[in-house]
Amino acid sequence: MHRSPGRAVVYSRVIKSLKYANQDSIMTTPREQAFKELTAPGMHYELAQGSVYGRLCPVFKNITTLRDLFESTRSDREFLVYADERYTFEDTWQRASQIGSLLIERFDVKKGDRVAVSMRNFPEWVMCFNAITSIGAVAVAMNSLWLTEEMEYGLTDSGAKVLFADQERLDRLAPVQNKLDVQVVAVREQKPLGEKVASLEALLAEQPICDMPEQHPDINDRATILYTSGSTGHPKGAVSSHLNVMSALWSWELDGQIGARLAGNPTPQIPNHQVAVLLGVPLFHATGSHAVMLSSYKRQRKIVSMYKWDSEEAARLIEEEKIASFVAPAAMTGDLIEVANRTHRDLSSLVSVGGGGAPRAPEQVRSIKRTFSRAMPGTGWGMTETNAIGTGIGGQDYLDRPGSSGRCASIMSIRILDEDGREVPSGERGELQIAGSTIIEGYWQRPDANAEAFDGDWLRTGDVAYVDEDGFLFIVDRIKDLVIRGGENIGCAEVEAALMEHDAVAEASVYAVPDKRLGEEVGATIYAPDGIDEEELRGFLAEQVARFKIPRYITLSNEPLPRIASGKINKRQMRDEASARLTA
Repeated sequence: MHRSPGRAVVYSRVIKSLKYANQDSIMTTPREQAFKELTAPGMHYELAQGSVYGRLCPVFKNITTLRDLFESTRSDREFLVYADERYTFEDTWQRASQIGSLLIERFDVKKGDRVAVSMRNFPEWVMCFNAITSIGAVAVAMNSLWLTEEMEYGLTDSGAKVLFADQERLDRLAPVQNKLDVQVVAVREQKPLGEKVASLEALLAEQPICDMPEQHPDINDRATILYTSGSTGHPKGAVSSHLNVMSALWSWELDGQIGARLAGNPTPQIPNHQVAVLLGVPLFHATGSHAVMLSSYKRQRKIVSMYKWDSEEAARLIEEEKIASFVAPAAMTGDLIEVANRTHRDLSSLVSVGGGGAPRAPEQVRSIKRTFSRAMPGTGWGMTETNAIGTGIGGQDYLDRPGSSGRCASIMSIRILDEDGREVPSGERGELQIAGSTIIEGYWQRPDANAEAFDGDWLRTGDVAYVDEDGFLFIVDRIKDLVIRGGENIGCAEVEAALMEHDAVAEASVYAVPDKRLGEEVGATIYAPDGIDEEELRGFLAEQVARFKIPRYITLSNEPLPRIASGKINKRQMRDEASARLTA
């Protein structure tokens, strides 16, 4: 495995700031100076050179566990709003404490056991996550779009002891439930339950108000498994510790403090009025669970949760709940712009329209500024594997560079390598790699995937990028065989395997094609010698993979698919041909 002898420029700045924290003679930029002061010995964000999973990186000295976060932020302020339901931070903690007690007393959950959550963005998702991680168990955030076979795989792969699921997920699980060694708890059930399924509502009715059990996690204990679609085969379970997750939250806070200092503002405090954020993205994604949900605890933000994305409903909620912040992929923020321009809703409470998961078109960046009277656009780049931390950009910087994903988070490090593993200078393209304390331990029970993903201390992202002279990252392509549809990663190999299950399909190639709303859509070229009906094929796929993975654009070939010299299918040629047809 190649290891570059040098370190990336961004990484060197972090080390320099730590090494020379008390030497004023060292020349630093205002950003570096703010970083140095805020992370100096004795400060809340004090950093020390450390090691996470044996990887050298700066670590926050005073960092705490998720349980500490939840317990220390208990208050009578409103926290979760869903339809006509409202819960305070204290309500949420009390309910989570009851669930934590149930997990230990009724389901014999011990530290390190995996407990899965699969449901829409109900308040119970937050309460269950809170309980699971507070008692030292591992929260398995399952993709709620998965179908029966995908759910079976995730539960079997993670070895989940308990599953919390809503009615939609219960129905999908039913055909395979008897094959699985998992205890199922229904949330907001709408049908009579079978003998092997318990009702959370009924269990809580019998469970007295109680304290959170004295089964505490340690900072280095595993906290979460989030499944991410890879370029080959089944999704992989990305494993993070309390240290990983909390480092991401502290990193956002630290960069916010640095930004405030650079803007000449005093250290930001929790405002007297409560800030509200709209939750329109799923909680099983790091954007929803980390950037929206977990980030709201210390800031005491109110989260207004949607059952599913509906731009008209989103506009109504923004107006009625005085939403200040909204974070979503480009497709959803584009929908909101369209509604804002078409209706007379008062959306003036919005001050931030964030993004992530997929790049925005430059015109949409400018449209956010034009459309909303106070809101400024923002975005960032991160991965499930980085706990959503990576780079960020907003305000005038973003308007000036709408194609950029921003500067590297101050505690993280990035580098760009060429095909020979050498770091390239600014402006040159190569593979983006990232290092730091938020990087996952690895993939659950996948040493093969870990060997492929890590280059020593560095995580290979699979993205092709460059960094300009001012330190702004631009992602221009990807190495991994993925489609990113509205922020949802889709592994091409998984869809290809599903297509090949059909008796009429001899060859299949799946690839990304441009889409104005979602960024990318799923395309496929298929060789079926005896012919095939497209709608029948889509119906077949609907039983194999989640609906969002089914190709929107299908090209039927009358001959075997083209190949490159090595004998592999020439996917790039077919992708380019399909893109040309769609944009003609």
